[in-house]
Amino acid sequence: MRLTRRKQTFADIAKLHKSLEPRQRPADAEPPASVQEQVLVTKQEIHDRPVYTLRPRRGYSSRHVLYFHGGAYVHQIQKDHWSFLTRLVTATGCTATAPLYPLAPDHRYDDTISMVKAVYKEKLSGLPGDDQILMGDSAGGGLALVLAQSLRDEGSPQPKEVVLLSPWLDITMSDPAQQEYDRHDPYLAINGLLEAGRLYAGGLDPSDPLVSPLNGDVTGLGSLSVFVGTRDVLLSDARRFRAKAAAHGVPVEYWEYEDMFHAWMIASFPEAKQASGRIADLVVRGGRT
Repeated sequence: MRLTRRKQTFADIAKLHKSLEPRQRPADAEPPASVQEQVLVTKQEIHDRPVYTLRPRRGYSSRHVLYFHGGAYVHQIQKDHWSFLTRLVTATGCTATAPLYPLAPDHRYDDTISMVKAVYKEKLSGLPGDDQILMGDSAGGGLALVLAQSLRDEGSPQPKEVVLLSPWLDITMSDPAQQEYDRHDPYLAINGLLEAGRLYAGGLDPSDPLVSPLNGDVTGLGSLSVFVGTRDVLLSDARRFRAKAAAHGVPVEYWEYEDMFHAWMIASFPEAKQASGRIADLVVRGGRT
């Protein structure tokens, strides 16, 4: 990660802005041919945005994962996301839907959340709660938690699992511990995340639970799981979420991996494969197939 110099994109606000156009091209976000060779892929449009659904070629399960990709609300889905979802679908027999939700700065949080809710209604709302899984990495983890909180507030059935992978749960980046975490993070940096969060929130108070769901009510949700590494500036979000849940008597299955960087669990090296196995167990546990 150090050698790729990826951290510069988030350490330098000018470089973050320069990255937006090439990292938001819809054509570059399509599932690659290698994915379509391994699983069945269908595409539809919801709110004029592409939504891809991946299904196994054999061994179907009734479980459906609604997955929100990371990218700080300003970058599009990456090949690593598609590879991770392909492995998850193949390992569990689940169906996985990945919406390419609206990105900042052309769109704000309200556009994104509106589209995310529409995708949920179209793809998952007719399923039993035990067959619904919300999952996301980084900003997508934040979206998964926002959606779970919204469903609870609306009185809708709660998805069985809410799985948060290196989640970005507080766009204010105001926790003092993050200054130290930033020094050890080879990928993300506070400056760029603050700017990305500002673009996404628009005029909304960045501490609002709609963009910083750590500040929302954590009770009454599905089974909560968090995966994070210790070389991630967002480690603070994960630890504070665990502490808040504990203070409210809400159990959280929490996995913290030493020396792992941001969103490592969607990669393919040994520690990532171990985490992927645990994530697959969450998808299939406790229900019919």
